[in-house]
Amino acid sequence: MAKKKVVRRKKVAAGSVGLSPAETKVTASGELRKLTGEIEEDGGAVIGTYRDPFGGRDVLLAALPLDKVEPTPYQRDASDTHVKRLMTVIEKLGRFLDPIIAVRQDRGYWTPNGNHRLQALKRLGARTVVALVLPDPEVAFKILALNTEKAHNLREKSLETIRMARELARLSHDAERGFAFEFEEPSYLTLGLCYEQRPRISGGAYQSVLRRLEDFLDEPLARALKTREARAKKLLDLDDRVSAVVTRLKERGFTSPYLKPFVVARINPIRFSKATEFDFDEVIGKMLAAAGRFNVEKIKQEDVARTGGAPPEEE
Repeated sequence: MAKKKVVRRKKVAAGSVGLSPAETKVTASGELRKLTGEIEEDGGAVIGTYRDPFGGRDVLLAALPLDKVEPTPYQRDASDTHVKRLMTVIEKLGRFLDPIIAVRQDRGYWTPNGNHRLQALKRLGARTVVALVLPDPEVAFKILALNTEKAHNLREKSLETIRMARELARLSHDAERGFAFEFEEPSYLTLGLCYEQRPRISGGAYQSVLRRLEDFLDEPLARALKTREARAKKLLDLDDRVSAVVTRLKERGFTSPYLKPFVVARINPIRFSKATEFDFDEVIGKMLAAAGRFNVEKIKQEDVARTGGAPPEEE
């Protein structure tokens, strides 16, 4: 089994990357002219074009018919509270100042970043949404990287990631590692499968361990998904044993919300290790064995109290 390797970011000199302001002007290419025509056929209007100042890629600024724009199908559900908050802000300002990101899909448009703004405009009865329309359809899979309007919790990230992985496996034979940017963290793939089978699993209790164990696989996505399924099964088996320990602790009068993270920390064999590479199966196997022989009689209230810290992440 491949072990995880730590890659360090190289420093870049300030002001050495991207285009100057003058270089962002773009002369419409054949690809942009084609996309412009499609937008107009769809009832939209292209407002302007430019080259992205960081990567130099072409972008269209367009007004799109609201009824032709939908979120990508891999996304979490929109938060009703956040949508209502955005509606209030848009009404008070009397302006919509934050264009969504969009790609054209089947004579309509998908937005991988902007669903809450989109839903707010729909509820307000708007006819049009302003969007940065990108000619690159693969941007539809950049949900986690693009979404900044409402932070995902771990459950949402994991479920979105595994849904994207299945769709990409259908479209591509590339290795899982080739989609590291889209997936952000390899642990999201394993946890996503766990959340699908056990929606209320406390993924946050295992995330600190998984971050050290998991790396992106060099296998084609379809095969990598099989590996992920095997890992998810082992993690669910571990969760069963950890939950049994937590139940025994509760029977002894322990009531802390940190019981599961406490147990996971106690059975984690790499907790204090300074190594940077670990074998997933080996570590999880040791944790399974440790959970099976966990002696709750030796645990004291002050042991759990020292766990402390921030409340467990919302699932």
